[in-house]
Amino acid sequence: MNSRKAVESDYIELIDIWEQSVRQTHTFLEESDLLEIKKNLPVYFAHVDLLVWMVEEKLIGFSGTNEGNLEMLFLSPSVFRKGYGRAILEELIQQKKVTSVDVNEQNKGAAAFYKTLGFQLISRDDLDDQGKPYPILHLKLVK
Repeated sequence: MNSRKAVESDYIELIDIWEQSVRQTHTFLEESDLLEIKKNLPVYFAHVDLLVWMVEEKLIGFSGTNEGNLEMLFLSPSVFRKGYGRAILEELIQQKKVTSVDVNEQNKGAAAFYKTLGFQLISRDDLDDQGKPYPILHLKLVK
């Protein structure tokens, strides 16, 4: 597995991976909210250190970090539960000094994933950043 900095020409494929992943893992999202987030992804991409992750030249996912916070990590459902998420996160912890992540409380699989890698709950918000009723868990890496 290797990574490289994302470029704007990657965005269409990244948005497709995001949507496939979110439809599998974020079943709690209202369709209108999903479409609103999807529309704004290029704006979000521009505000993070965006990396694409590949296996044998096939793009399998992407991550976005900012000042030690993991802002986004999405994988193609075709590679779920194959160890790539763990490998990516471990590399981001080492290379990008990731120490925190926010995760939707309703995304039980993601919350459990981060906790198995040493992240612990620091605080919780009832609403997400857009004021929507999707509680957010703020997790911090505990060494």
